[in-house]
This record gives sequence, structure tokens and C-alpha cells, in this order.
Amino acid sequence: MTTSIPAELLKKYDVPLPRYTSYPTVPYWNFDSFTAQHWLKMVKQQFEVEAGAISVYIHLPFCEELCTYCACNKRITKNHQVERPYLEAVLKEWDMYVEVLGAPPVVRELHLGGGTPTFFSPEHLKELVHGIMARSIAVPDAIISVEVHPNFTSDEHLAALRAVGFNRISVGVQDFDPKVQFVINRIQSFDSTQHVVNKARELGFDSVNIDLVYGLPLQEVESVANTISKVEVLRPDRIAFYSYAHVPWKSKAQRRYTDADVPGAEAKRAMFTFGKSRLEAMGYHAIGMDHFALPEDELHRSYSAGKLHRNFMGYTPSPSKLLIGLGASSISDAWMAFAQNEKEVEAYQEKINKGEWPWINGHLLHEEDLRRRQLILDLMCNSEALVPKDLLNAALPSLQSLQEDGLIVVDQQKVRVTETGKALIRNVCASFDQYFTPSGQDKPVFSKAI
Repeated sequence: MTTSIPAELLKKYDVPLPRYTSYPTVPYWNFDSFTAQHWLKMVKQQFEVEAGAISVYIHLPFCEELCTYCACNKRITKNHQVERPYLEAVLKEWDMYVEVLGAPPVVRELHLGGGTPTFFSPEHLKELVHGIMARSIAVPDAIISVEVHPNFTSDEHLAALRAVGFNRISVGVQDFDPKVQFVINRIQSFDSTQHVVNKARELGFDSVNIDLVYGLPLQEVESVANTISKVEVLRPDRIAFYSYAHVPWKSKAQRRYTDADVPGAEAKRAMFTFGKSRLEAMGYHAIGMDHFALPEDELHRSYSAGKLHRNFMGYTPSPSKLLIGLGASSISDAWMAFAQNEKEVEAYQEKINKGEWPWINGHLLHEEDLRRRQLILDLMCNSEALVPKDLLNAALPSLQSLQEDGLIVVDQQKVRVTETGKALIRNVCASFDQYFTPSGQDKPVFSKAI
């Protein structure tokens, strides 16, 4: 069920807010207290808590073409000579972590993101995965996934990925409307997308995800409707239906269009309302903030069982609280600490090749951070949370306003997010964020909530 939100509430709550892929969120990390000794101690400690199970994210930042809407860390180049030195650095970083762990890790989840992972040749991708798994313990039910751009993904890529164990594929679409594709510089046909999806299934990939974005420049409800009608033909197992993050101060490519080209809160909400209703009519179930899955998909089963987890890769059925991020700009999460790598490719490679750790940012969580982190995670994954009394009292003024506006229900110490409130979950989470102050930002930091 999708509920309408009055215009006055949209205006009230459409403010810049964190997306809460972590807590504390990156702008509020305290790198001054971060040390290699503490970080590695936390990694080893969490490794033991998880009985050796970990998730691995590898950032492959290269793209041949620039998609102007994208705010990810990327390097635009057609020079494929960059592949081997980068992969060698990633594998050296992995070796450094395995030495710290002291035992072969059990990789429960491996994800290649970017950038465009299939910028790399099929043989190089196989070498990368072989290098990771050579020092790991293989498990038959591991989630091994990759993001692909159909324009740069060949049958050979898909065959190579499947041969080394990949079982999930995430296909970027965003929107099929030609005028939207032009302004975001991502000209992509339905036929090429369908070919990649069909080939992946033919090769035995267990799960197909489609990424869609609403609120893109020049986008309208009609273009969302047209895109979803095409996606219905593909029948992916799950769909990520993200809100476009307009952050031109961070991503200069977003200056190709003006603020006037970007839909406002009411238009974006109309797109999401239509999209959600259409996806639910197609048999998909809403999960968390921006995901939809068929009932038989593992993400839905995890959500139904109350075991959904959220980390820097988004929503995942993997319960592991130890995430090792490899590559330029990657973020690692040891539950009690975070660490982020150098963002520039050359700086990252230089440090790794010297045998140095490449971190440029990090945060050691104290007890109060951990309490609030779990609370916000429960809200993001389960739409409800049991709130400690002191945190409930501290947030009471904000919670009362949210309840009066119909976004939450507070029952003693339980906070439950309503159907209306699920669209504004970031606002709810912000009530428990001790670092975030709406008026305390000297310059833009976050995208808007809607």
C-alpha cells in the first residue's frame, strides 16, 4: 500500500539528510583518534566473533564513459593498461588483511562494484577472483555478485564471471527514456539490457537485480511508467528503486544540467508512489528504504525472517558484521570501527606497493555510537526499534512531531514507522543521530530526504 503525503509535509521533511549506510555517517567520523593498531585489533576481534566469516567489497573505479548523474568515486579512461597494476594492488591489500586475520577467511559475500567492473577484461576479472579465493575458504552458499553496465558487458564477461562462481548480477538501467538518458549521458537500449539479463540466466546466475533511479533530471512519471513496463518483461528477482541524489558540489558532472531540470519533492514523490504501486502490482514486495523483491528471492526471505542487514553495499541477506573493502575509496566495517581507503587511484596504489595501509579516514565507535548504530539499523531494516529509555527521552521533541505528522507510532519504548513514514525513514533516523545538526552545516554535505 502506498500512501500520499500532503504537500506541506513534503516541504517540511525534504531537507538534506544522511542516507545512513553507516552510523556515525562519514562526515562525522573522528579520524584523529583512529590508529592502525586499534583498527586492526577491531578487525581481528570481529573476525573471531564471526567465526571467520566475512564480506568483501572490491571497488573497481574505471569507466570508459561518464554518467553525469553518478556521484560514485570513478576514473574515466579508455586506457586499459590501468587494469593490471590496479588489480595487483588490490590483491596485495587482500594479502595484507589475510596476514592480519591469521587464518583463511570464510567469504560469505563478495561484491564487485564501481565504476564499471566489466571495464576489466574477462581474464583479469577471473585472475582477481582466483586471487581472492586462493587464500579463502570456499562455501557453497556464498553470495558472489557484480554490477554491470550492458554497454560494456560481453557474453565473454558473463561466462568468465559465472565460471569463477558469480551467482548474482546487478544491471544498471536507471531509466529508458531517451531524453533522460541523453542528459545523464547513459544511452542504453532495452535490447542490450535484455540480452545481458537473458544471457546471465542462461549461464546459471541465480539472481538478477535491476537498478532504477527516480528524480533524475528531465524525468517524469511517464518515463518511470515506461521504464517499469520494460522492466516487467525482464522480471528481475529484485529491483533497487533509488532516489536520485543531487549533490553537484560533490560531483561536478552533475553541473551538466541545472537545478531547474531536477524534479522537486512533489514530483519525486509522485514518481516513487507510482513506481511502488506498479511494482507491488507486479508481485514485488517493498523492502527497507528503496528495494523490492519477489517473495522467493533471498532478500525477501531474509526481510521476512527479521534478519535483513544493511552496510555500505546496501541491503543484504548476509548477516556478517565484518566487511573488508578493497581498492581506492573502499570502506571497511568491523562493526566497532570503520576505515576508508585513499580515493585517488595513484595514491592508493603507491601506498599499497610500499606495503603501507592506504587509509585516509576512519572512526572508532564508542559505546554510545554502538547503541545508536543498532537502533538506526533496526529502523532501516525492520521499520521498528526498541529504544532505550534515555535515547527515547532525548529524542522526544522530534519524535512527538513525527508522530503528530503520522510518520511513526511510539508505544512505550517501541518506535514503529508507518507506511507514510517509510518514505521518510531518513528523517526518523536523524532523530537518534547525536552528531547531525541541520543548522550546523557550513556547506552542503547531504542530498535531500526525498
